[in-house]
Amino acid sequence: MKIGFIGAGNMGTAIMKGYLASHQDENKNINIYDKDEKKILDLSQELGVNECSSLEKLMEQSDIVILSVKPQNFEEVLTEASAFYKPHQVFVSIAAGISIGYIEQLMKHEGIKIVRVMPNIPALVNEGMSALCKNEIIPDDEFEMVVDIFRSVGKAEVVEETMIDNVIGISGSSPAYTFMLIEALVDAAEANGMKKEQAVIFAGHAVLGAAKMVLETGIDPAILRENVCSPGGTTIEAVKVLKNNGFHDILIEAYQAAAEKSKVMTK
Repeated sequence: MKIGFIGAGNMGTAIMKGYLASHQDENKNINIYDKDEKKILDLSQELGVNECSSLEKLMEQSDIVILSVKPQNFEEVLTEASAFYKPHQVFVSIAAGISIGYIEQLMKHEGIKIVRVMPNIPALVNEGMSALCKNEIIPDDEFEMVVDIFRSVGKAEVVEETMIDNVIGISGSSPAYTFMLIEALVDAAEANGMKKEQAVIFAGHAVLGAAKMVLETGIDPAILRENVCSPGGTTIEAVKVLKNNGFHDILIEAYQAAAEKSKVMTK
């Protein structure tokens, strides 16, 4: 299986590196193309992957084509790639706001196998959360090969395409909400005399540990919260402040804003 990456930005590069970390002998089956020639030269030297001098060359040598270009460049790149399309190829899009139907419309070919993916930024540290959906044409075994690529940079779940807007609210955009939580905790610790470098470790690891408890214990987050709120203790005082100031409702509102923006953006 030969995989072609169109675009060598942060997300495409993270997926490539994650895949190679768990498929160490596959570097010669990875092809990359980007208009920034230095980027692909540096990656080919670092990872031993194949740099392609043109989009045509990448298309000729790839079975799975991962489109990791920015949404504003998507139509131009896909239209060009369409000219070199071969019927066996699987197209994988990680662009926000680009539906499977829109890709089918741009490609203007019958029977195109398409996978739409919504990854998130923690893929850069192999802790990504990706949602995948497909059109009806792609066989399950080929779809599973694409799922495997994204499992190499974290977790991956298969969803209906109608759920993608919700995915953006809960995992696509939510790392930013979490960064804001850590930022606020660090600011508070600094204001009370702690060095920033140490505050980042305390806050970041607390968030990491809490997330692991949710995922590994299977206990409802609400119960986990109640379990650490001893009557008359410190934590319950902090939770009261958050509740009184609408912390829960603000996060829901943020989630809805991201999901609604996704609906507006989607073509």
